[in-house]
Amino acid sequence: MSKDEYDMNSQMDLTVILQRLEQLEAQNAIRNCIHRYMEICDGLNAKTDLNELMDLFDQDSIWEGIGEKYAQSFGRYASWQAIFDMFKSYTQAESHFVMNAHFVSSEQIYIAGDQANASWLMLQTSTFLNGDSHLNAAKLSVKFKQQTDGLWKIKHFQTENIFSRPVSHWNSTAILPVPSQQ
Repeated sequence: MSKDEYDMNSQMDLTVILQRLEQLEAQNAIRNCIHRYMEICDGLNAKTDLNELMDLFDQDSIWEGIGEKYAQSFGRYASWQAIFDMFKSYTQAESHFVMNAHFVSSEQIYIAGDQANASWLMLQTSTFLNGDSHLNAAKLSVKFKQQTDGLWKIKHFQTENIFSRPVSHWNSTAILPVPSQQ
């Protein structure tokens, strides 16, 4: 192999490596965005900084429940301000959630330029102000857009119910059974 061929192959290899690195960095940024979204939603109350939550959304964004149950329960919010107002309804002095925890898995993220399509399965455990508790599973389909500053933000968030059921309670003072350590 001549020096010129070696230099050209090295340059092509470097280009491919840099493209792959950009893909990995984009996937990681998207993953961090959705995890921060879940973390903020886990603690929604009157002290929540909604600007931090809304900073995860593109200025021209959509948030919607889809499918029979979630379209009816959540509806569709087709602007940044409408999404802000929807989340604000969860941040009253007496919080809607007493306990809320989201768990995401089965992640798929596909990058195409400055756009990305991602999906997760989500499990949500909640206890509400009225004392009722629920276990919900949903499919999340989320489109992201890379901003001019390089950040990835939510462009279109969709949640679709897989199942939902009431449960009696989440936390118990009962002793946790573990194998004997003696």
